[in-house]
Parts: sequence; C-alpha cells; structure tokens
Amino acid sequence: MNRDTAFGAAHADIERLIANIERVVVGKRDIVRLVVAALLSRGHVLLEDRPGVGKTMLARTLARSISCEFKRIQCTPDLLPLDITGYVDPRKEAFVPGPVFANIVLADELNRAMPRTQSALLEAMGEAQVTVDGRTYPLPDPFMVIATQNPIEHSGVNDLPEAQLDRFQLLLSPGYPSEDEEVEILRDRMVEDPLTGVTAVLAIERVRELMALVARVVIDERLLRYIIAAVRQSRLSDELALGASPRAALQLMQLARAHALVQGRAYVIPDDVKALFVHALPHRLIPKVMPESLMSMTEWKTRIVKRLVDVIEFPG
Repeated sequence: MNRDTAFGAAHADIERLIANIERVVVGKRDIVRLVVAALLSRGHVLLEDRPGVGKTMLARTLARSISCEFKRIQCTPDLLPLDITGYVDPRKEAFVPGPVFANIVLADELNRAMPRTQSALLEAMGEAQVTVDGRTYPLPDPFMVIATQNPIEHSGVNDLPEAQLDRFQLLLSPGYPSEDEEVEILRDRMVEDPLTGVTAVLAIERVRELMALVARVVIDERLLRYIIAAVRQSRLSDELALGASPRAALQLMQLARAHALVQGRAYVIPDDVKALFVHALPHRLIPKVMPESLMSMTEWKTRIVKRLVDVIEFPG
C-alpha cells in the first residue's frame, strides 16, 4: 500500500471510530478526537470535570469501539497497590494479574486513592510494565490509562503528585452539553442505554497499524523548535514555580503527529501544535500564586499557558 492510500484508509477508519463513539458521547467531537489522538500516540488521558458530564462513558465507549480488553478500577481510600498491579499467590507461587493488565484501563476518581496506591500506576504508565516481588511483567499492547477526577471536591481526595501528572499526555474537561445536546441525550436514553448497542468498529490489530502510521507523519524542524520554545518559556515564566519537563515536549511531538493523522493529514501544521498547548501543558505546571476566586486550579494554569504561548513567535 502506497503512502497516500495508507493515510486515506487510516483517515476513513479513524472517522468510523469517532462516529461510533459519538453515538453515545453527544456534542464532544473535539474531545473525542483528542482522546483518539492520545490512543494512537500511546498517551494517557486525565479527564477532569464535574460529576455526570460523561467522563466514564467516554472511556467505556472508546473501549467498546475497538476489540480490546477493558478494565475499570474504582479508586477509593482503601484501595491497595496490589489491587491494581496484582500479586503473587504464595500457595500456587503464581502471579495473579491485577486490573491494570488490559488495553484500556479506566481509573475512576483517581484522586480518591491514597498516594501510595496512585504511585502503583507510575511504572505502568511510563514503561508499560509492572514489577511485583522483584519480577517484571509486560502489559498488553496497546496500553492506555484514562483517569477521571472531580475538581470541585475537597473531602476525601488527594492531589495527584507531579510525577504522575507528568505521565498524562492530556488533561481534558468535557464540560456541560448545550441545551439541544442535553435534549438529545435524554431522547437517546428514553428506551435503553445507547452504550449497550455499541460494537467494535476496529480490530486491535488495526489500532496497532494506525499507531505505527503515526511515526510516518511528517513534522517540520520549525515545529519541533516551536514546541521546545513553549516548554522552555514555561520554565522562564514569572507566574510559574515549576515549568514543563522534557517529557512534555516528547509527548507533545507525538500527540501533534497523531492529531494530524486524526485530521486526515500526513504532516503536522502549526495549528495542530498550538491547539494542543492548552491541553498538554497546564497539568504539568505549578503556579507561584493561587488562582483567583471561583476559578479552579486547572482553569488558572490554562490561562497562564495561553499567556505564555501568545508571546512565542513561530520560528521562521
């Protein structure tokens, strides 16, 4: 298959995947596209928003739309690390895999888990493996974590450590639907849950092929410098105590290539990169001052990112 044919077929398959998800997730096309781009670039996604806006539904629908193994971890204060990774059964001397051994793992309300339990996901998200009792076990390929958290609750929650936040490629907030979209949601659920009718439209083997195709998406040297300029500017900002890491730049590059593929292109354009800054950087930053009243920390950091990106010129 030649290059043009390969990218044309990829775009058609990706559009089928997105349309299948949109049968359930109404009015969130941009969010769906970003989550699909994260999947294809082997990234992880943190969904942060109020309860009931479809965070869990989005993760479940994506998993049902591809023929993959899906596991859900309901994070609670009494959840232990071995409840995520698995353990060695001393009677059988055999490893019992935990729910992290799946292609798509939903960590629901991740910030309700204790810090020690949250850290059980670090190795999995960074290296696609877990180590238990000195032995290392590879995770399925592909492997993606979609975590959710509620930004307005303060009782019984723990802030995610910077090391863990840095492993999330994207932080997304789906937001409330419009009035018409909310009516459509009610109409769709008058008879049954639309999720029950969702079937796979892509085989897991095809997903792996699309992931490999991301590496063939062209990204110009000037765009690499544009990414680096934004990351370095975050480290120089007077508003920030901690800027973005080199990992942020690497993940931005891969995400930009996958985002271009989702858009049907074999090359990255400046708008691909610029649109991703506000989703790929804020959660990695630590401001020097607290946010203004009635504004969440994420909203505050997003404003800071917009300000620092505005002063960056695209390299000529």
